[in-house]
Amino acid sequence: VQLVESGGGKVQPGGSLRLSCAASGFTFSTYDMSWVRQAPGKGPEWVSSIDSGEGVTFYAASVKGRFTISRDNAKNTLYLQMNSLKPEDTALYHCARGGKPPGLITDIWGQGTQVTVSS
Repeated sequence: VQLVESGGGKVQPGGSLRLSCAASGFTFSTYDMSWVRQAPGKGPEWVSSIDSGEGVTFYAASVKGRFTISRDNAKNTLYLQMNSLKPEDTALYHCARGGKPPGLITDIWGQGTQVTVSS
């Protein structure tokens, strides 16, 4: 079982990035999936989830209206479109299996991709 994130980088405030997460070793379409981030010196913060059924999405208040989670089950890939980025969005972003609210229980995380928002 493996989750591999990509798409991070450095961007100016107000900019956009699209993160991808390639899943392998399990039946991707049958699992809820999430993005979790961890800023330097802070604990993990749940960002967003998408369920395995009808693709219902959930967002943390801090990113709602700016971030969009999506999935392509044919490609076993999870995405996070991030717009109007702010310096406080700077973090290591992890893709995780599971994590749908209210339980937010995840069992596998990827290594993460770094997002830095700075002028």
